[in-house]
Amino acid sequence: MRFLLACIAQFFLVFPIFSQITVRGTLVDSNEANPIEYGSVGLYAQADSSLVSGTVSEPDGSFELAGIKPGTYYLAIQFMGYERVSIGDMVLVRGQVLDLETIQLSPNEQLLDMVEVSGSQFTTMHRIDRQVFEASEFLSGQGGTAIDLMRNLPSVSINAEGELSVRGATGFVVMLNGKPIQSDPAILLGQLPANAIKNIEVVTAPSARYDPEGKAGIINITTEKGATDGTFIQFNTRIGAPSIQDYANKKKPQRYGADFTLNHRQGDWDFSLGASYLRNDVNGRRIGDVYTMDGDTTTRFPSEGERGFDEEAYSGRFTVAYTPDANNEFSLGFYGGIRSKDRTADIVYYDNHAIVEGQRLYTLQYYNENLRIRKSDFAMGSIDYAHTFTNQGRLSSSFLYEYTMLGGPTTNRNLGFPNTDLIYQDEYNTNDNPLHGLRWQVDYQSKPTPWGIVETGYQFRNLNHQGDFVYERKNNETGAFELVPEFSSNVELTRVIHSGYGQLTGQKNNWDYAVGLRMEYMDRELLLQDKSNTVDSLYTYDFFLPYPTASVQYKLGEQTSIKGAYSRRVERTTTFKMNPFPEREHSETLEQGDPTLLPEFIDLVETGLIKDFGENSLFATAYYRHVKNLVNRVNTVYNDTILNRIYSNVGNGRSIGMELGLELNPGSNWKVFAGGNLYRYRISGSFDERPINNAAWVYSINANTSFDFSPTFTAQWSINYLSDRITAQGEDSRFLSPNLVLRKTFMNDRLQASLQWLNMDMGLLRTNEQRISTWRENEFYTATNYVLEVDMVLLNLSYTLNPSRDKSRFIKSEFGEKEF
Repeated sequence: MRFLLACIAQFFLVFPIFSQITVRGTLVDSNEANPIEYGSVGLYAQADSSLVSGTVSEPDGSFELAGIKPGTYYLAIQFMGYERVSIGDMVLVRGQVLDLETIQLSPNEQLLDMVEVSGSQFTTMHRIDRQVFEASEFLSGQGGTAIDLMRNLPSVSINAEGELSVRGATGFVVMLNGKPIQSDPAILLGQLPANAIKNIEVVTAPSARYDPEGKAGIINITTEKGATDGTFIQFNTRIGAPSIQDYANKKKPQRYGADFTLNHRQGDWDFSLGASYLRNDVNGRRIGDVYTMDGDTTTRFPSEGERGFDEEAYSGRFTVAYTPDANNEFSLGFYGGIRSKDRTADIVYYDNHAIVEGQRLYTLQYYNENLRIRKSDFAMGSIDYAHTFTNQGRLSSSFLYEYTMLGGPTTNRNLGFPNTDLIYQDEYNTNDNPLHGLRWQVDYQSKPTPWGIVETGYQFRNLNHQGDFVYERKNNETGAFELVPEFSSNVELTRVIHSGYGQLTGQKNNWDYAVGLRMEYMDRELLLQDKSNTVDSLYTYDFFLPYPTASVQYKLGEQTSIKGAYSRRVERTTTFKMNPFPEREHSETLEQGDPTLLPEFIDLVETGLIKDFGENSLFATAYYRHVKNLVNRVNTVYNDTILNRIYSNVGNGRSIGMELGLELNPGSNWKVFAGGNLYRYRISGSFDERPINNAAWVYSINANTSFDFSPTFTAQWSINYLSDRITAQGEDSRFLSPNLVLRKTFMNDRLQASLQWLNMDMGLLRTNEQRISTWRENEFYTATNYVLEVDMVLLNLSYTLNPSRDKSRFIKSEFGEKEF
């Protein structure tokens, strides 16, 4: 009897699944067999042409309409630049699953050449798991790099050091055309030309199919995509005018560059070739004040001097893809480059003195000549294969290898002042850091089921990073440089990661959902060797942990949606942050890591609203982020005039906040886009047996307004503002950067010229400067003001041949960026 009741209950549970009607298929380009994303699919009643159900296609071109009543219908499919497709006389009966399989859309060549869109294009598109931003809408970034574009996004902020953060967190992963990496974006995003970028996608709560690396989520950069065979060529040049402001730096800054992208598609073959060169120097000043306390003695050393950057980067990239049929695709890619970033910090310590009970023990002036060179030569290659089965299942595999040589010396000389011929101290430290990274992954996506699409996969990653750190000090008597053993070391980090995931993604009526679980095993070994005694120390750490994810979106109507998500992630530690041997940064600072440093583990919950009203749009997202094992850079006193910066796990970090975005079109020629982020940030924990409990409100604003004086002439003014922020031992001040751009197009938009006025200041706004303060009661206090160049004028020229045909796609670094 119990068995019979169970069978009856199971029947009633399963019956609704088999009784509902489902229509599904996949949209592809008829010429190239490429999937079409965002294609509009509408199901209409045959009797009165009323709309019954509708959706848009996924990134793989698939769509699904479920919960349909029995009847006779027709399907209408359309996408801009393609011929409309209609499938009629569809008689649907209860329980039917109609699989239309592959539906080919043909490009409308006349429409591609002649169509004129009435109204404005949205800057932002919202998906269940991401926000998609149109790169061309941010004119201040054009002619620069990917970093110059990303700083304009609502959730992204930048400081005076050029460090990007998402919702206040600096750890995020960058992807290029869907290829995942786990690195700090600074090294290669600084070489990726902004003109080659189509969209920037911000994924704050990634699903289980993505690697869990990244405290702030994922930023995916996509390149332009076209619809037809042919050749796309784009040339870009950038020329900087001489500096307007004088910062008394030894060298005048140089700003110029050029890049090109060539993409040729013919039949089954797709070739992409690109190269770039960029020289981007920035002058500046550094004004500091530091004092340390040791018993009843206080030592103070205020300073002022040059702090500028000379940056030069070359890169080249090549990709070839072969698609013999609609079911198979092969691709091979290479990417390489050379980059150097020299930081000059020539500082005068004009009043170095010590005080005991109000009396000066001594007064000293000296000049610190400091040059820190960071280099990164890299080369990487990848090979990918994907197969689509007849049942629409898809199997893909990717292999990537990366080699990066990181390094560069730091020269630190303390000289007399004003007589700089007098040498007090002459030190030199260098390092060679070869890095080898390997990633292999395989993914499977099932055919559509009544519940959605099931995805599974496995990933293997291996990182080997070696460092040879040599620190030498000149013997003033003999003139020879001698090894300083306590600052010199050999370091080797090995990290192996195995991970697998399963995920279900689906759509039911007005609901979109995705739920998944990723399991990961990590094994980390850090081998240290002190050059003084050649004694090895081995530090090991491993874990096996789950990373659950879930996201859901509900359409309240055609113009309103609500969504929610949860994601668990990890921010891994770098070799640099774990090397315990100090490195001399400049006269007053040593920097070192902690070999026992733990990864940060992050839990994120968010919920949001998206509302469109006509040609205007509003979105708001509330979020809570908890970071366990929070890593901060903290200070201790090394001696009376030197602080030691240490990377340490200081406790937990919590952020609760709201992200807002508003897009308005007050007139046909006027557009306003404004984004902001407001959150309450708290750090709670301890360092060096002292409690840490800091909290503050933080906010950022990224906004721009554009006005079209004519169809070919546009002006855009933008502003990036970041408020004061707390750290474990202090505070970073606000940061401001306004920009003005004038753009003129010629030759039917093939030639574009833009004049940029970046970091507008005019002596009024305190633009592009930031004050960093740290303190510890009865030990030390530091306040350093970085004043970087303002009122920079640049001219950018861009010429494009066949602009509608670009489909360039290049591989991206997996490992090396984080260590730069």
